[in-house]
Amino acid sequence: MSSKRAPFYQRRHKHFDQSYRNIQTRYLLQEYAARKVASRQAASFKSSASTERTTCRLCARRLHTSAEEESQEYRKRTHEQKSDISEERRIRFAASLADVEEELRSARLLAREQLDRVTIQRMVEEQMALERYSIEESISRAPEILVRLRSHTVWEKMSVRLYFTVQGFPTPVVQWYKNEELISPASEPGKYSIESKYGVHMLEIHRANFDDTATYTAVATNVHGQVSTNAAVVVRRFRGDEEPYPGGILPINLPLPSEVCFTHIDVQFLERFGVTFGMEGETVTLKCALLITPDLTRLRPRAEWYRDDVLIKDSKWTKMYFGEGQAALSFTHLNKDDEGLYTLRIITKGGVTEYSAFMFVRDADALIAGAPGAPMDVKCYDANRDYVIVTWKPPNTASESPVIGYFVDRCEVGTENWVQCNDAPVKICKYPVTGLFEGRSYTFRVRAVNKSGISRPSRVSEAVAALDPVDLDRLQTVHLDGGREIVIYQDDIEGDVQIPGPPTNVHASETSKTYVVLSWEPPVPRGKEPLMYFIEKSVVGSGSWQRDNAQVAVRSPRYAVFDLAEGKSYIFRVLSANKHGISEPSEITPPIQAQETIGVPSAPGRVLATRNTKTSVVVQWDKPKHEEDLFGYYIDTSVVGTNHWEPCNHKPIKYNRFVVHGLTTGENYIFRVKAANAVGVSENSQESESITVQAALRGSVPHIACPSHPYGITLLNCDGHSMTLGWKLPKFSGGSPVLGYYIDKREAHHHNWHEVNSSPLKERIYTVEDLTENSFYEFKVAATNLAGIGLPSDPSEHFMCKAWTMPEPGPAYDLTFCEVRNTSLVLLWKAPVYSGNSPVTGYFVDYKEVDSE
Repeated sequence: MSSKRAPFYQRRHKHFDQSYRNIQTRYLLQEYAARKVASRQAASFKSSASTERTTCRLCARRLHTSAEEESQEYRKRTHEQKSDISEERRIRFAASLADVEEELRSARLLAREQLDRVTIQRMVEEQMALERYSIEESISRAPEILVRLRSHTVWEKMSVRLYFTVQGFPTPVVQWYKNEELISPASEPGKYSIESKYGVHMLEIHRANFDDTATYTAVATNVHGQVSTNAAVVVRRFRGDEEPYPGGILPINLPLPSEVCFTHIDVQFLERFGVTFGMEGETVTLKCALLITPDLTRLRPRAEWYRDDVLIKDSKWTKMYFGEGQAALSFTHLNKDDEGLYTLRIITKGGVTEYSAFMFVRDADALIAGAPGAPMDVKCYDANRDYVIVTWKPPNTASESPVIGYFVDRCEVGTENWVQCNDAPVKICKYPVTGLFEGRSYTFRVRAVNKSGISRPSRVSEAVAALDPVDLDRLQTVHLDGGREIVIYQDDIEGDVQIPGPPTNVHASETSKTYVVLSWEPPVPRGKEPLMYFIEKSVVGSGSWQRDNAQVAVRSPRYAVFDLAEGKSYIFRVLSANKHGISEPSEITPPIQAQETIGVPSAPGRVLATRNTKTSVVVQWDKPKHEEDLFGYYIDTSVVGTNHWEPCNHKPIKYNRFVVHGLTTGENYIFRVKAANAVGVSENSQESESITVQAALRGSVPHIACPSHPYGITLLNCDGHSMTLGWKLPKFSGGSPVLGYYIDKREAHHHNWHEVNSSPLKERIYTVEDLTENSFYEFKVAATNLAGIGLPSDPSEHFMCKAWTMPEPGPAYDLTFCEVRNTSLVLLWKAPVYSGNSPVTGYFVDYKEVDSE
């Protein structure tokens, strides 16, 4: 009923209150009618009085009385009408007020119901979101490839399909690449088809042609990590004599078709990059202009860039370009990790042409005056479910105060939230980070601290996933009928295990002053349920055990125990647990004491500076007494008389010889060296003698140059793992005595030469260790004097690393002559290193005239 009435907020307005408007109108009409009747009666009374003057007073009184009665009756009736109207308005107002109260009560009830409904809905949504998050957290994991891609060889005009299977949560996003270039079906409509269904991903190449011969890579990515798999597709022609195979698929030493007629591809460097100086954060490009003759489309050379003999690949820090007669390497954001010797190698069918130059990268301006430079070379290893070890190298503090510690930060891949891992600065360049979430990927960075403040952060490390590598070993492939295969865990075959057994082989894998890293092997069989571990420690002789990880369960077979008292020995044991219960304790470890296994290195020995060019000096030094586990050396320089030291290199070098560039011609300098390892930086060495920067062929000692190359490299002995070499003196010493020799080696058919010795050899015989049995090696030797290192010798012949067992002796060596006369001379040599099955009993001497047979 109330719904048909006008709303309460409209009833008070006159233009909606029809009854109120009628009452007013009726009242005015009644007043107007009464006055009109009264005036009409008065007029008729006067008229009758004027016309009928004979009317008696009695009649007149009667008329007056009747008029008064009518007037009183009218007033009485009007008063009653007003009373009725007031009562009617009061009743109507009361009814309206009751309606308003009823509507307010209904509106209040409806609002309360809606509020309760919204509250309940919100509670349900929050509960569902919490359950969904907990479920997703329990099943979240990095991508894992179950079935990898397989290589295919097909004929032209055929279609080929590449399949692989990946699992992970959230569902990984898959991208396909052809020779490291992203494949986009829209770029070549009808060429490629990409499908994904139930974790199985497919790339189909329609009507393959010869240009589709390439390496195809599938990359699966989610927020927890990234995996990839690749395979080669070779498209064959019905006639194999039309074009050669691409060099990216087939080995570089395969023979080319006979139609390609060439003898040699000549590579000339027209413009070269020189010694480069940069600062952290800058953008730098190393360029070389090339002239390639002949320039064949199908036989283009390959350009490779190396930093300290390590191949460089495209990344977010480095970009490479090769083409149009130019090879370039660009750095988008320089870092001290980029400092080093850069080598450009142009590889052709006929050989290798290379060029090298050094790039220096100095520290960016510190955020706080006096703060140290940033650490560098941050790496991760020994990663497990919730644990990883982070290592780095210390900065060079030539003018700043020494570093007192480091802070390690971590960031989950896909976020920008950096979390500091250690509360107090760690004093050594190694730190075990715990508390990671299984299946997630992390990056790390390090900051150095001294008494002035904290440095800028280092370059972030490569992403590492918190996964147990042992899980991959537990996977087994079961072959079914029809050629099908399934991958299962080994525990599914061994049967169900309720309570696991104790861990085995508990030992300390690393020790330091502040922590001990315990390692162990999981129980076998371990069961299907996830395992957790609890670590207990006891002070030797106390007889009481204390649980170290009472708050957080460990899932990795590694654990770093902190807060150990210095000087005390501890014993440890580990218990494994799953949802069914806890195992018995493992065997107790031998007593372990928290102490450094290595110490701060001792200072390097004598430092010798020699002239090189008008802006560079060669600095050499003697290695420290204990050089194990060294990161390398830092060299500092100072202008004589200033006592202000500047760093020459900002990244430690591993050799005890370094060319310092960027010096002022004619200025006097002194040098000092310090060694660095994970514990810290050594004391400074003694200062070198002062040297004036001038070219090596100028100065107070004229006509001094680098020596010529040695020659006559001979294999004197081989035991299957090492080779003993000998060689002859250089024919030209350069005007100064030869101070020593440097040997380089490389395996046959390899392009990279590797330095054998970092300090000069005094003798002309040396045993090269750590060789691979039955492999072929070649060597070259360079001599050095005060002017510098001369050109290396020609490569030796290929020597096979196979143990000598022949009965006859090896060759004599170091053949020299003296006392030369008109018809005679005296020959000198040294006995063979390998004497055979019996002692040497004598020698035969042969000679021949030059240019004769």
